[in-house]
Amino acid sequence: MTSNIQNIKLNIMNPAIAKEFSEIIGVVKGCRIIKSDSALTPDLYIFEINGNQEEFDLIQSRLVSGKDSEIFLTSEKTGSEMLMRAIRIGVKEFFSQPIKRSDVEQALKRFKERRAPANPATHQKFGTLISIVGSKGGVGTTTISVNLSVTLAQKEQDRTVAILDMNTLFGEISLFLEIYPKYHWGEITKNIERVDDIFLMNVLSKHSSGVHVLPSPGYLDGHQAPTPDIMERLLGVMKRMFDYVVIDCGQSTDEATLKTLQMSDEVLLISVLSLPSLTNTSKLLRSFIDLGYLRKERIKVVLNRYISKSEISVQDATKGIGHDFFWIIPNDYGTTMSAINSGKSLPEIAPKSKIVKSLKQMSETMFPGAKAEPKKKWGFFNR
Repeated sequence: MTSNIQNIKLNIMNPAIAKEFSEIIGVVKGCRIIKSDSALTPDLYIFEINGNQEEFDLIQSRLVSGKDSEIFLTSEKTGSEMLMRAIRIGVKEFFSQPIKRSDVEQALKRFKERRAPANPATHQKFGTLISIVGSKGGVGTTTISVNLSVTLAQKEQDRTVAILDMNTLFGEISLFLEIYPKYHWGEITKNIERVDDIFLMNVLSKHSSGVHVLPSPGYLDGHQAPTPDIMERLLGVMKRMFDYVVIDCGQSTDEATLKTLQMSDEVLLISVLSLPSLTNTSKLLRSFIDLGYLRKERIKVVLNRYISKSEISVQDATKGIGHDFFWIIPNDYGTTMSAINSGKSLPEIAPKSKIVKSLKQMSETMFPGAKAEPKKKWGFFNR
């Protein structure tokens, strides 16, 4: 019978840090520390590093050779570059010092899960991809993406939600949620061959609402632009990790966006009651359908910022685009701008407003009574 005890060896110079790791590991069921001169082969090696290239080369060579099953790193030196170097060479976890007990415990839990024998009878549930694309700039694509994500996250406690910002230069999701992420999807495109759930969860930022955010670079820094293959790999991993993945596609219709739309379970095409927007909506609908990217029934046209006294009626707009509106979101400029300027979601600042009620009703209509299956509780590299 194979032992279910995981042997862990420490290579930590700082006695106080070594003691902390020892105490934490000592109370984690199924894990034990083995001495440096033990003949037992460690299942996990935890190294303390200073961050020089020789250390990374050594660790990479150990991983490539198969000498160590897994390696965790810890260092008093922090920084995004060190973290990304660790991820690129295959390190599963990185702990900044001073270490946090909860971070280590969660990392060991994930380690044990990876070491557990696979159960072939376990059903793999895939999440739902929701792409949101605008008929033109300024129609509220990001506003809807952000607030739909938060609404879905609040709907049920065990519902896991992520949002992906595909607006390369003008991505604003981080501003809308007032978060300051260290990483963006440019890090993914540079390391697409390494993308798995561990890698991705350590690049994502978590908002207080529970929504996990993968922002855009926000500037032109020479990163590799997403390709259809990159999007297929990235979204495939995200579908396995989250119940819902909301993608803010902006107004792009490049190949990567078209691949994203093809993979999506739901596509929301955002329009407003203006002639340019409705004209573009009609063109996009015809293009998506005629070129075979999407079936008509998979596209949900959402009318945003609706004003009842608009010069163009809903009936005329419906005839003009040749497609019914799936949902009509009322105009609430004051509340929306207040949320944007304060870096908060609409459900946070105005939970009883008409626009928030509309978004909640839309999510209920899209996913009526859907009870999300519990997903793994993910931790992060210490930020």
